[in-house]
Amino acid sequence: MTLIVFPAIDLKGGQVVRLAEGDMARATVYGDDPAAQAMLFADAGAEHLHVVDLDGAFAGASVNGEAVRSIVARFPGRVQLGGGIRTRAAIEGWFDLGVARVVIGTAALENPDLVRDAARDFPGAIVVAVDARDGFVATKGWADVSTVTVTDMARRFEDAGVAALLFTDVGRDGLLKGCNVEATVDLARAVRIPVIASGGVAGIDEIHVLARHARDGVEGVITGRALYDGRLDLAEALAVARGA
Repeated sequence: MTLIVFPAIDLKGGQVVRLAEGDMARATVYGDDPAAQAMLFADAGAEHLHVVDLDGAFAGASVNGEAVRSIVARFPGRVQLGGGIRTRAAIEGWFDLGVARVVIGTAALENPDLVRDAARDFPGAIVVAVDARDGFVATKGWADVSTVTVTDMARRFEDAGVAALLFTDVGRDGLLKGCNVEATVDLARAVRIPVIASGGVAGIDEIHVLARHARDGVEGVITGRALYDGRLDLAEALAVARGA
């Protein structure tokens, strides 16, 4: 089993940013050319990219569409996109543009039939975001916290044919505290759906640990701030992941 490393490009106002704990007021800007950043990741060997329209996550619809289109047009690998994708039309529109997989979060909780129908019609292309704050699912750009536990949310889609679950510990995201490996692995073992780890990756040690759990159902890991701050070398991370 090989772990997939997804470098992250988070978009706010057309710029590449990283948030701390999902707080839009705590954004660090890392660049104003998202497509150029995507190519830097490609040059380092990345074949997958995770893109989030942060403004869209709060607005409930695409806001940084132009930036996303520029990334998809230039990045030679597979782009996974999340942020405000809450309608069938939005899902189809991104697939038509060339996005490989779409991530659905808020709508998965509020409109599970949307996910089920899309997973049936676009096999292997729908990812459900399970964003956790203190063990409960957070929605609407992590601004709201539901009363649904992470495991209960995940199990709702075990028979839906979704490609993966994207698990993020919101309390660690963008803080370099270290990914919540234990909770990620527990979720992967609890359900039959592959799980992507996200939130707080601090360095190469976590890539080593997560790679060892690929056989437990951990499909990949998303990393952002550690790459931008130079704490994690993407080429090294990819080499570790491929050697799992």
